[in-house]
This record gives sequence, C-alpha cells and structure tokens, in this order.
Amino acid sequence: MTADTYANDHFELFLDQLKTLARIPSCSWDGFDFVHLETSANQVADFMTESGLEHVEILRIPGVHPYIYGDWLHAGADKPTILLYAHHDVQPPMREELWKTPVYEPTIVGDRIYARGIADDKAGIMVHLASITSCLKSTGKIPVNVKVIIEGEEEIGSAHLMDFLKKYSAKVQADVMVLADVGNYDTGIPSLTISLRGLVTLQVELKVLDHPLHSGIYGGPIPDPTIALSKILAKLVDDNGNLDIPELNAMIKPLTPTERAMYKSLGMTQEILRDQATMEPGVDIFGEDDEILERMWRKPSLVVNSIESGSRKSAGNVIMDSVWVKLGLRTVPNISRKSAIELLKKRILELKPWNVSLTFTEEARGDFWLTDSDHPYFEATRIALKKGYDKDPVYVGSGGSIPFAGPFSEALGNVPALLTGIEDPYTNAHSENESLHLGDFKKAIISQIYLFEELAKIGKK
Repeated sequence: MTADTYANDHFELFLDQLKTLARIPSCSWDGFDFVHLETSANQVADFMTESGLEHVEILRIPGVHPYIYGDWLHAGADKPTILLYAHHDVQPPMREELWKTPVYEPTIVGDRIYARGIADDKAGIMVHLASITSCLKSTGKIPVNVKVIIEGEEEIGSAHLMDFLKKYSAKVQADVMVLADVGNYDTGIPSLTISLRGLVTLQVELKVLDHPLHSGIYGGPIPDPTIALSKILAKLVDDNGNLDIPELNAMIKPLTPTERAMYKSLGMTQEILRDQATMEPGVDIFGEDDEILERMWRKPSLVVNSIESGSRKSAGNVIMDSVWVKLGLRTVPNISRKSAIELLKKRILELKPWNVSLTFTEEARGDFWLTDSDHPYFEATRIALKKGYDKDPVYVGSGGSIPFAGPFSEALGNVPALLTGIEDPYTNAHSENESLHLGDFKKAIISQIYLFEELAKIGKK
C-alpha cells in the first residue's frame, strides 16, 4: 500500500484525532487555565508516539508553555532533514454566545467542521502527524528525515522563542522548514505563502479622574476620557483607511513589478472580499480591486482589538474615570517592530487632547517576513501541492503573522521556509465559528506525503 492510499483510507482516524485535540481548550492567553496546555502537550506527544516518531519529549523552558518534539532520522545522510512546525495553543473563544456550535466540541456542518483551534492550528499538527503516520504504517519509512516541533505560545507572540532556540538549537537543526500555519487563497486552491506581515500590539490607558463622577453634576468642565481617546483613534487613519503616521508610511517597501503582477493574477475584487469577510451591506471597502491584496499583505494596518470604559450591562450616568484600548498594528517589509511601536506611541502623544494622563503597555509580537522563492525546494512544493489538490498552486502573501518563521529560519542558517496551510477565507480564524474545510484537510495531508517524496528527489541543498 502506498502512503497516499493509506492516508485516504484512514482519513476518519486522522479526523478523530483532530477532534480529540480540538476538545482541549488550550488557550495561551492570560486569564485562562494553563493546565489545558499541559493536557494538550501530553496528547500531542501521545499522537506523535503513535505515528511512529521517535525521541518524543515535551521541551521545557521555565515559565513557558510547553513545546513538543519528535523525530525520525533514518532516511540517510544524503536526504534533507525537514523541520515540521505547528502550534497547539489557540485563541480565546471570543463571544461564546455568537458561536453556532459548541466552542470546544468539534461539529460537522456540511463540508466543514467547527471548533476553536480546529484550523488554527490543530489541523496543522494533524497534517504533519497524518503524513508521517501514512508513510511509516504503509512502507515502514519516510523518504526524508523529519523533525517535528509543536509550539505552545504562538498565539501570544512566541515571546520566548529566542530562549527556546538558544537552549535547543542543536536539536532542531534542519535543511528546510515546513510551517503548516497559514491558509489557501480560496477553498480548494493550494497556496504557498511567501510573505507575512508583522504585528505589534500596544495597550493605551487614558485617565482623567480618580473614580467615576455623576455626569449631571460634573458633566461639562471635565473631559470625558473615551471622547479623548476617540479623537486620537480618529486621526490615526485617514478617510480612506490609510494609516496616518507619515514617518512610518515612508518606510514601506514598494511592490516589485513581479509581485504586483502576481497579485493582479489572483483576481481579487471588492465583491469577492465582501463575500469572504461577510460584510454588512453597504459598508465601504478601502481600495479598488487591484489594491485590495496589497493592502492586506504589504501595507501596514491598524485595528482596535478591544476597548473598555465602564460596562455595557451596567452603564451608569457617569463620566468614567478612564478608558483602555488595545491596538494591533500590522507591519510590513522595512518596518521593524521597534520602529513601529515607537512611531505609533509618538503619534498618539502628538494627538493627545486636553492634557489627559496617558500610559502605554507594550506587548511582544512578531516581525514581518519575506522570502525568495527561487530555491528548488519551492518548486518541489508546487509539484506536491498540484498532485495533492489536482490544481495549480499559487504564491500568496498573508496579512497575518507567524513570529516563529523568521527567527527560526535565521537560526538554522537561513534555510528555506515553506509556509503551507489549510485555512481559507471562510475559516474565521481568531473569530467566532472557526472552521476547517474537510476536503482541503485531506488534500493537505496527501500533499505533504508528496512533498516528502519531491524533496527526497532533490536531496540536500
């Protein structure tokens, strides 16, 4: 039996294992019970062992959510060693009342399965383990040497990644990386991601009072902190949705003619985006059709992740004492995290009205990443994806961030990083009703089996 046949015949087993992982609420954010990350790590380790991987262990750094490691290194010294990456931590559930299915009980509806983490990134874990299992159970070998790293803090910015690399650098040496943590351009269209935006997050608190005051007695002479914040936020972007931080905008690396032609060939339109994003009727979209992908992949953007002043459920007739906001700024090539955070803070201070008290709290996140796709391993990936999906793959960018990608590639000597995935525009990663397309899940597993074969043909480079 061939490995791809085994994968097809045992797809329900792999799906059941995915469901088991998704039932574990392994959120890495503060305020959640971290015991679930330990449960998740142990379950991943068990599945690694069942797959046939060797030297399976949970890797520890004090105070850091667990990583899991396993390997199979019997293909020979002339074959490349592939480092397979995914992460087992997940985002918070967000507003549970908006979920149409139970948050942590995987539920199939039509051709999709719903649960938090089902696509981002527990399906990525299972693509790796299912492809390894299919090779070892069918033929007793894998065409290449493999190492698997499953991270536990990706969703909070991989803040201790450099500590991990310093401690375990010898263990993770490889010739190429495969990161199963991005998405396809559309359902059924295999995609290879060659750029990522970075991310910096900044908490801002404005304070005007020691405690809330009666709005009837004190309203008028005393500034409202939320109105002060609103004046700042309104001026951080212009009327066309562009980030209004001139010094930062001047750093943006322009698209090359080749990149611009690639984006245009994908055929994105406002109508397609409106459907994918499930926008409310009549809401504006920033940018014409041929600008949309550049805005999503290669231009900085600013969003309000959360804002708080008072309570919606118990709003009183008061002037609130303070307001808090968490801002997320996506960065692009030529804009470092350090530059981005400093220029954002500088602009906020310039816009601050009425001498309100203002404090910042920075959070660690990831830098942008951009790769050269000329290496022969990229062509091998294109061949594998075409065989697995029966459709020509496309090169794409991603507006999201994977903090692991750049530093890990650099630590391994700038080895090629192949970013594949099984999310699609309808996945709702990080939002309510996260889902995974079952057909693409199977195709991703089979594609990775073919990728092992194609990389083995090329050998070490």
